[in-house]
Amino acid sequence: MYAVGFVLLLGPLVTLHELGHLLVGRLFGVKAEAFSVGFGKELAGFTDRQGTRWKLSALPLGGYVQFKGDMNPASVPDPNAPAEPGSFQHAALWKRALIVAAGPVTNLLLAIGIFAAFFAIIGKPMIVGEEDSRTIGAFAEGSVAAAAGMKVGDVVVAIDGRPIRDFTEMKTKVALHPATRMVFTVERAGERLRIPLTTAKVERRDTFGNVSSEGLVGIAPAGGKYELKKVGALEAIPLGAKQAWDFTGMMVTGIQQILSGERSVKELGGPLKIAKYSGEQLSMGAAAFINFAALISLNLAFINFLPIPALDGGHLMFYLAEAIRRRPVGPQVTEWAYRTGIALVLMLMAVVTVNDIIGLPVFGS
Repeated sequence: MYAVGFVLLLGPLVTLHELGHLLVGRLFGVKAEAFSVGFGKELAGFTDRQGTRWKLSALPLGGYVQFKGDMNPASVPDPNAPAEPGSFQHAALWKRALIVAAGPVTNLLLAIGIFAAFFAIIGKPMIVGEEDSRTIGAFAEGSVAAAAGMKVGDVVVAIDGRPIRDFTEMKTKVALHPATRMVFTVERAGERLRIPLTTAKVERRDTFGNVSSEGLVGIAPAGGKYELKKVGALEAIPLGAKQAWDFTGMMVTGIQQILSGERSVKELGGPLKIAKYSGEQLSMGAAAFINFAALISLNLAFINFLPIPALDGGHLMFYLAEAIRRRPVGPQVTEWAYRTGIALVLMLMAVVTVNDIIGLPVFGS
């Protein structure tokens, strides 16, 4: 299931990402010399009428489009290539930027489309009822909220100064910050009180044995229950976009916590962990697998937009510098920047691969 899930997941996502680059490039008259799913040695392929070599390569960890004028599959510009029509470097700056952005934008639109489809088919979860779901109805045993001074009937209106819409938003925000000091603003008898506390850290284990750390304060809402409200296709699109935005915010928070030491770098995962999770989600049915594919597609968009040379975001960073300077960045600076970017990506791959291997069942994890 791991192998099947991995192929069914990354194959289409990588292909769509690279197709985004290719189609926008062709729209602007830029010739693609190669379109590859995977890296390394070619296993199978063909050349189309426009001279593009379509191939399946041995290492299934990504893919690339090599345009005319690129020095290598990382799209490093060849300083010796002539600026002739059809080459990537010959295209106008804004066209190059759109071609590069098209890949991650395709992944982003795919994720939004999947989320929107779920809303259109299943409906939008709505909290209904007379009671405000932010009102505290009970405390769990050992509740840090109760120990901090909260009382039944308090209405949580903000956390760390940011307004809270409902209990779901409160629960999500707390879950993302285990063992973290937070300040809750509550309404009590017409007054607003600021109550500081440190969230509890609990470990959740799913049906497959995967462990994750979550924050908890130990409160339950006084009222409000979930119902599914039917929404039309057009209404589902902004709901899908908002869900993508919320998940992106969670990714940013997770990275910040790893950089600050709040979360362990061991929580980062790579290809083996993606294969494991994809197989698990596939075993749960099509809906679970498609939803997981949307999350991975969103991750691909987010990662590729990071301003790291050799990634799409790194190319866009150079184009921004070119627009400001009104001339391209020098070839020597470009070369060293791409070398550094590739080194960073390889280091990250090494870290996540070690994490993946240690997390395999053979090691007792």
